[in-house]
Formats: sequence, structure tokens, C-alpha cells
Amino acid sequence: MMSPITRRTVLAAGSILAAALPPRKPLAAPKLRDLADVLVPTDPPTVPPDAPFFDAGGAEHRLAAFRGHGMVVNLWATWCAPCVAEMPSLQALSVALAPFDIAVMPLSSDRGGVETVRAWFKEHDIAALPILIDPKGALARAWGAHGLPTTIVIDRQGRDVARLEGPAAWESPLSIALIRRLVG
Repeated sequence: MMSPITRRTVLAAGSILAAALPPRKPLAAPKLRDLADVLVPTDPPTVPPDAPFFDAGGAEHRLAAFRGHGMVVNLWATWCAPCVAEMPSLQALSVALAPFDIAVMPLSSDRGGVETVRAWFKEHDIAALPILIDPKGALARAWGAHGLPTTIVIDRQGRDVARLEGPAAWESPLSIALIRRLVG
């Protein structure tokens, strides 16, 4: 006579099978491409869209107000794996460019807004970037971005001078020099 199948029997069999399986490889982070290989110049430079975005306090801003300063605008979201992979690199870029009056501006299109981004920044130790929100992806749509992340370099005259769709390694000395040259 066969013994009845109980929950304990099933759990014991499952743990024996699991122990026999080879260990899973961790998911690899997407490889970040070198910026010099993938940044596409905007020819001719164009004026960015005038859609509003918001800071962590809810204040409305527009890119035109930052004319005279260099900008690296990154359209991203916390649920976007390539965006997440490049965020530490963008933070390092922000620190490197700050003395040259070039701001790295990550505009999140997360539906949860400021609190979602704030929690994500805290969890991932992102402290050198501002919390900026692009509600419902309005700027991304106005810019004609095909996906996330999309990054746009804006010169001191307020013109879109280069763009990159997809993630990149932003913190290399070559990348920093390239951004500084593009911004002017």
C-alpha cells in the first residue's frame, strides 16, 4: 500500500530537487556603452520643448529658465532596467560637472511621482541628483523620445545639441570632456 501524499512529502521532495539543481546565475546589469560611441549630435541644434516639469517640492520649472547654464537632461523611470543601471554613472557625472555650471537633470516619468523617486533614490544611495518629475512623460513625448532612458545635452544658449537613446557610461574622463565641449 502506498503512503498518502501529504504537504510534508511534497515540500521534502521539492527541497531535494532544488538542492540538486545548479545555482542560478545572477541577472547581469546591462553593459553601459561608452558615450563617445553613441552620442548623436543634433544637426542643426534645436530649441527644446517648453513643457513643464516639477521639483521635489512641487514647484513648476521650464528648461528655458536654465538658459546660460549647461544641462544634461535624462528622461528615465525607476521601473526601467537600463535607466536604473546608468543612474550611478549619471550621479558621478553630476558631481564631475557641477564645478563647470553644468546640471544633470534626471526627469522621472514615474506615475508615483516624487515619493516613488525619493524612495528609490534613498534605496540606491543617489544623493547628488535632484528629484525632478516629468508628469505623464509630457517632456519625453514633446521631445519625441522613442524610449527610456533618453538623454539630451543642452548648451548654454539653451539648444538641444546632442542626444542619446539608451544607457551609457557617463562618468569617464572622455565623457566628461565631451559634454563640456558640447555645452560650450
